[in-house]
Amino acid sequence: MSTLFDLSRRHLLAGLAGTAALPALSPQAIAQTRARLVIVGGGFGGATAAKFLKHFLPDATVTLIEPNETFVACPFSNLVIGGQRSINQQTFTYDALRAIGVDVVHQTASDIDTDAHTVTLAEGGGTVGYDKLIMSPGVDIRWGALEGYDERAAEKMPHAWKAGAQTTLLRQQLEAMDDGGLVVMSAPLAPFRCPPGPYERASLIAHYLKTQKPDSKLLILDAKDTFSKKPLFMDAWAKLYPDHLEWRGAADFGRVVSVDPSTMTVSTDFEDITADVANIIPPQKAGDIADRAGVSDETGWCPINPLDFSSTLQPDIHVIGDATIAAPMPKSAFSANLQAKFCAMQIARQVAGLDVEPTVLANTCYSYIAPDQAISITGVYSNADGKLTSIEGAGGLSPEIADDSVRTAEAAQADAWFQTITQEAFG
Repeated sequence: MSTLFDLSRRHLLAGLAGTAALPALSPQAIAQTRARLVIVGGGFGGATAAKFLKHFLPDATVTLIEPNETFVACPFSNLVIGGQRSINQQTFTYDALRAIGVDVVHQTASDIDTDAHTVTLAEGGGTVGYDKLIMSPGVDIRWGALEGYDERAAEKMPHAWKAGAQTTLLRQQLEAMDDGGLVVMSAPLAPFRCPPGPYERASLIAHYLKTQKPDSKLLILDAKDTFSKKPLFMDAWAKLYPDHLEWRGAADFGRVVSVDPSTMTVSTDFEDITADVANIIPPQKAGDIADRAGVSDETGWCPINPLDFSSTLQPDIHVIGDATIAAPMPKSAFSANLQAKFCAMQIARQVAGLDVEPTVLANTCYSYIAPDQAISITGVYSNADGKLTSIEGAGGLSPEIADDSVRTAEAAQADAWFQTITQEAFG
């Protein structure tokens, strides 16, 4: 397993992965393209796809359908919860996409007619026709999958798994809690958006408690016994937050089976726990529009052909980002961004009359363990032979034994990555 000292090589691989098919796109073929290309969903996947489709196919009509006028990023939102960032630093507009000729439509896509190749807009907004459709619907919560947890419950026990109002609500609840209070976080079974996300959040909440409310404690109730970067997180917690953070896995009756917002009770198979603040991260699925488009299966997620991220269920529709069944690639912003670039290139090849080609994909997930320290995991994947597989020995994990300077360097790299990905998608 490679370590931090291979990061430059791994980051180079990650950067190159999204451009592997580009050299075969001839200017003559691109110049003749007049395709109607539509993207539903304006997160890291959708916004990046719109930008790169317009770059690869400047004469094509590229339409991005996204109901929100601004985008609030989930990566780094745990720093908002921990008190290190403001929500404004997480918020981006679509002005740069408009400036390059993308038609940004701020309406909700209410339906997809796969026979007519049209997207229906809500509230009498009409329809938008497409030759190729990219869907980047993100995730929705499986309301009711956890007994007692519905949309009303989320107003008292925020999930904060969609950045924005829920993020600030959880932060406000932490600030309002008296010192000596108990914060309870529940983590679900996989798959869910950002596998290491709950544990980064736990680290930053624990840091806040340690420095601002030292008589308080965070209890993590986990439906799993293992999780991404577990040895690194456990080591960090033992060193940094031994008195402020406790983790219980499934083997220790950590699985949450129900919640009661009226009494702030979180129940496991073994006991009922009363929380002062409860962060309930529930089971998830692909965004609802995926169901209406017929691109999600019985799992709630969207099967794809990894050669071009086309739906295996519907023609001329591609699905990228968190909604996909793309394991071993995790559901992360890094994955969504890279999938978007790769999918855009493959669509450009297709509409230009060229065959799709396999390539190498990659993902790096950074996680803060303290405001100035971070850890990471990188995977590199092949999509040859119509399936995604990890390339053995090409990825790696931060070293388990490292001094603070190594963790500080990774925090700086995480910040640089965030600046790069937001600029690439929204700048």
